[in-house]
Amino acid sequence: MRLEVAVGPLQWGDVPTAVATVFTGAAAWFAYQTIKSQRQQIGEQQEFITEQSRFMEEQRQNLVLERAELQAAAEDRRKWQARQVRMVDRLVPVGTQGAALRSVEVANGSDAPVRDLEMKFGTAYVADEVYEGQGDQERGPLALGERWMTPLWLLGAGRAAVFRSQAWPESTAHNNRPTLSFTDDAGVRWSLDSYGKLEEVATA
Repeated sequence: MRLEVAVGPLQWGDVPTAVATVFTGAAAWFAYQTIKSQRQQIGEQQEFITEQSRFMEEQRQNLVLERAELQAAAEDRRKWQARQVRMVDRLVPVGTQGAALRSVEVANGSDAPVRDLEMKFGTAYVADEVYEGQGDQERGPLALGERWMTPLWLLGAGRAAVFRSQAWPESTAHNNRPTLSFTDDAGVRWSLDSYGKLEEVATA
């Protein structure tokens, strides 16, 4: 017995559709891979940008701290000499009538002179007398040496001066507290009061 298989004609109309389907699938796969790769690249770029931003912020904060430290160090250097000028205020009884005067010892503990020293008592009074100070402030009142001119033009390194007010009733002497103005070796003008408050004085 002989078996015959009939083969029908090729359906050419289905070939373009099949090819188009294959290419569409391939294009979709490539597009997916491209998008996936781009997303991965974008994620890596965003991570890099975040790390760079964090690094730059840390650098900025470090620079701010360093600048603040440098400014503080410069301020300390600028104030160093003025901080070496020390003032001791003493209320000295005069006679037996309840009068008193203020005797203010100023010691320049720096290694350079200070200039143009002016002592004011309260807001209206200036020093009546100024003397060379002799001795050690830590051991008691300084002895009065040579009388100097007031305002005092110069007080050398390691030297001391004693400024004295006029005599007042003790209550008046007590209320008129002293304030010293002086110029340091760098030309900066300072004000030092009897409480130890040191301030730079603005000059025109």
